[in-house]
Amino acid sequence: MKKYWYKLDTAALIFPAIRNRKWANLFRVSARLQEDIDPEILQKAVIDLKKRFPTFYVRLCPGLFWYRLEESKTLPEVSQDYAYPLVLMPHHELRKHCMRIRYYRNRVALEYFHSVTDGTGAILFLKNLIRRYLFLKNGVEIPDDEVFLNLEEAPKKEELEDSFLKNSSGFAFNDKDENVYKEEGDKNPRDIRLITGTLSADTLHEKAHEFGCSVTVFLAAVMAEALIGIQNAEKPKRKQKPVKIGIPINLRKLYGSRTIRNFVLVLNIGVDPRQGEYTLQELCDSLKHQLLTKNTPQVMAGKIAENTLPRESIAVRLAPLPIKNLFLNIVYNIRGERGLCISLSNIGVVSLPEEIGEQVQEMEFICAPAKQNVHNCGILTYRGKTKINLMRDIERPELERRFFSRLVELGIPVEIESNEGKSCTV
Repeated sequence: MKKYWYKLDTAALIFPAIRNRKWANLFRVSARLQEDIDPEILQKAVIDLKKRFPTFYVRLCPGLFWYRLEESKTLPEVSQDYAYPLVLMPHHELRKHCMRIRYYRNRVALEYFHSVTDGTGAILFLKNLIRRYLFLKNGVEIPDDEVFLNLEEAPKKEELEDSFLKNSSGFAFNDKDENVYKEEGDKNPRDIRLITGTLSADTLHEKAHEFGCSVTVFLAAVMAEALIGIQNAEKPKRKQKPVKIGIPINLRKLYGSRTIRNFVLVLNIGVDPRQGEYTLQELCDSLKHQLLTKNTPQVMAGKIAENTLPRESIAVRLAPLPIKNLFLNIVYNIRGERGLCISLSNIGVVSLPEEIGEQVQEMEFICAPAKQNVHNCGILTYRGKTKINLMRDIERPELERRFFSRLVELGIPVEIESNEGKSCTV
């Protein structure tokens, strides 16, 4: 039987080249149901989604010139979850599957190597998996629509496209980033710490409205304030560095794309604390303005071109894979995370139809720490609750302490949980 393969989309090209034995670009989406998961039924649901979502059932394969995603020889097997999420996905595992399906009691979790998809595509797959699982288990039926797809149909062409290539301007927009503050600490990727803050979505939205900005900008401003506070405690102003927050932007709405592969660009927004003190209101105003200025079709098309044009050059196309890997590593080390202190990825509000929404208690989005940064932040809102997941691979929780404490000072109660088994309300 013929095995299908797919070119990596523009965003995905760099991830295989820069991964190493201590780091792989992973993220997780999960849902807690009312009842414990039946692994046999979940496995059947996983099998049933393969025809409609073929780009998720892939393995990473090196070629002469590029990596590619090839149809897996076997189906991913449902397995019980570990104590720690997002455990390193080693090379031998990626050669089999780029997606994990795990369960623990009433939780089902999907973990992805980022070359497969982004948060939007991952949530779409999770919704369809939950729908199929609850149909097989309880007979709950949800009609097909743009979210809940007909599993008997083949994927549409626009769902599999590389939307970066389609929407590139052909003229690169070079937004040069400066060196920013990097929180220090000894990295230990095998002892990843996760702290989750659960907030009232309405209270959070009202507070962001008071500051005249979106929830994403408000949280980015509080995060920037926390990072400035850490620098103030560590060094004098003249030795401090800029603080910038990376905001992944879902480009689908901007360009009308329906791809289920990667279509996200990160915008770095922030301030330089050496220029003076900032109130939280001033941070909100500045970050809001920066985001509005950069998040336009014209600017984004230029930033897309910055990534797409180099791969089209003859020299790059003809370079053997080891040379490309070396080149991409150099580029990433110079520019990849140079311009941000932490990424703040907000999936936004996720909803489910009433028929199955009542059976899904919680949903979460978690991002593993980046290669050159010790933290990452994933945010998702479901059923009136916003969950903020801060993951780190260093010992000290200083950023989390400052960030969540500041939210409480602002009148937003936060329930704190960690993967070390502690839970409290602050």
